[in-house]
Amino acid sequence: MATSSDSADIVLPNDCLEPESVDDLDNVDLLQNETQPPVKSSLYSCPVEPCEGMVFDELEDAETCYRAYARRKGFSIRKSHTRLSKDKSLLGVEFACSREGYRRPSYWKKHKNVENRCATMIGCKAKLRLRRDEGKWVVSKFDVEHNHELCSPETTPLLPGHRKITRAQKNLIDVLNVSGIPTTKIMSVLRESGGDSNGGFTGMDVQNYLGSKKRKLLEDGDAQRMSNYFIKRQSENLDFVYAVQVDGSSCMGNCFWADARSRLAFQYFGDVVCFDATYIANRYGMPFVPFAGVNHHQQSVMFGCTVLVNKTTESYIWLFKAWVEAMGGRTPSVIITDDDKAMAMAISQVLPNTTHRLCMWHTLRKVPEYLAHVYNKYPSFHEEFHHCIHDTVTIEEFENEWNQLMGKYDLRGDSWLKDLYMRREKWVPAYLRMIFCAGMSTTQRSESMHKFFKAIVQSSTLASDFVYQYEIALDKRFASEKERDMETTTTKAILKTCYKMEEEAATTYTRKIFLLFQEELFSSQKHRASKYCEEGTRKTYRVLPNGKEKPMYEVVLDGIENKAICLCHMFEFVGIPCRHILAVFVKKYLVDYLPQQYVLRRWTTNAKRHGEVVVHEGPQISSTLMRNSLMMEFLKVVEEGQKSQRKHHHLTVALRKVHGELLAMDDERYNRQ
Repeated sequence: MATSSDSADIVLPNDCLEPESVDDLDNVDLLQNETQPPVKSSLYSCPVEPCEGMVFDELEDAETCYRAYARRKGFSIRKSHTRLSKDKSLLGVEFACSREGYRRPSYWKKHKNVENRCATMIGCKAKLRLRRDEGKWVVSKFDVEHNHELCSPETTPLLPGHRKITRAQKNLIDVLNVSGIPTTKIMSVLRESGGDSNGGFTGMDVQNYLGSKKRKLLEDGDAQRMSNYFIKRQSENLDFVYAVQVDGSSCMGNCFWADARSRLAFQYFGDVVCFDATYIANRYGMPFVPFAGVNHHQQSVMFGCTVLVNKTTESYIWLFKAWVEAMGGRTPSVIITDDDKAMAMAISQVLPNTTHRLCMWHTLRKVPEYLAHVYNKYPSFHEEFHHCIHDTVTIEEFENEWNQLMGKYDLRGDSWLKDLYMRREKWVPAYLRMIFCAGMSTTQRSESMHKFFKAIVQSSTLASDFVYQYEIALDKRFASEKERDMETTTTKAILKTCYKMEEEAATTYTRKIFLLFQEELFSSQKHRASKYCEEGTRKTYRVLPNGKEKPMYEVVLDGIENKAICLCHMFEFVGIPCRHILAVFVKKYLVDYLPQQYVLRRWTTNAKRHGEVVVHEGPQISSTLMRNSLMMEFLKVVEEGQKSQRKHHHLTVALRKVHGELLAMDDERYNRQ
């Protein structure tokens, strides 16, 4: 903007509110000469700390120096302001912390429906201002104070502007990869060889770089290429597991594989698993089927994948046994599948203690096909049927509405509906609200998974090409999880209430789960709760929307245990307290903080800090299982051990001690013999 004939043009980012011009920044003129003697500096003089009066030959050198300083301190930078002369030549530049300024109101209005709204710009004042002086660039102002916490060395590389792999580093990565070194060890070598200079990228960046080379592993012959690929992947990482069935003609049958990340993810989030065998098939008609779940950000996460040659009970039994062994012998609490009788039989045999649910999306998508004559004749049927399935809360409500529908539309003799009704306990929400499913039964989850597979599989896709495409997609999934982790730790949630409960939840839950909780807490203010029954320490409240008499929900509260149960059973089903319970807690029980039993660890930022890895004992356990469980346990120990020099030293000493004790066990056995 031009303010006068002598003024320079100011270029501002669209989403930045303040400051509005460089002239407003402490009334400092960028063209004013400094009295401090210039200090010669360049790209190569870093990592010195910038200071006022420092001189750079090129603007790029100044940016590189400030970016390196920011990386060491734990923040990222961006160009926030520039000043131009009347002939459009550059006179001054300001680099600022990436959290400088504020979003314009129009931005929040435009993004009001975005599921992960959070404030990344919070008015931080840290900056480095430069002015051009006789062809050089002089630091005229350097502010170091931030209004937010700085990132740790572990999370700083994930910030914008700090992700880059140099050509020399790529060459080293190539050499290590050819030698069969896994990505985690490649990162260790890079850190040791370059120290903090290698902090500008993550292991996921290395994996993405290596992903472009993975097709070279796939040689002639589709089945042979798959076999070669699996062997190569296992040589790179011993925690990559696979199993292949060979038929009587020595041809490849069903196959299953899972990498270390998927197996470890199951330890944290394997309580609810979705297994849908209806995903797109390849050119041979073999479907690609993942074992999937949801992580602490409610993102889809994979626990392994399979290519099914056939869908017999025997095939599913083989598959589920291979998968359970790969997961260290652990089984999920709930498994949600499509409607397949052969699969159901196998689940009852291999997973007898797992609750088997049917995916409602698959069940209901067949309704318009089988009941087309009803849809065409009675336009009101669709809405009434939807209400019966989705909006009935109790089993009694569902049964009453179902019977009314069957009578009203003369459907009591429909054989397909009879069969559907006989299995209602496996798919109707009213029967399943007391079972924790982590939101996995929603239609959106199934549609999301179908979209995921459509992006990597077509009818002409070779099986060997799919395993490659699947791993690339898997890399993106885990990279997205890391981005959400970073978002949760480096941004501040916007609060809607003054309750301490909300403030605590903002730091306890991941951002996605907090937003879900926040919506329930905010909505609780639109409800009123009234006590109508009391028996000892148990009180029953009726919760209704303000100014309305429906819908009404009952909340039973045990004052001693701080335990409440709502008729909607949202907490039991999703793991997040509902607005009805929160209305009682806040308005009647005057609870400041959410009772701990209502904070599920799997939804918190600490979901992956500690995890159970089942270690199998006894001679009946295979050496493969023992190795796998030990490797998964060791992976967590190594992740902790590399966080500091002190932890690294402690772990090294402990490992040497344990190694000596293991060798001593062999000596004792030899002496006894």
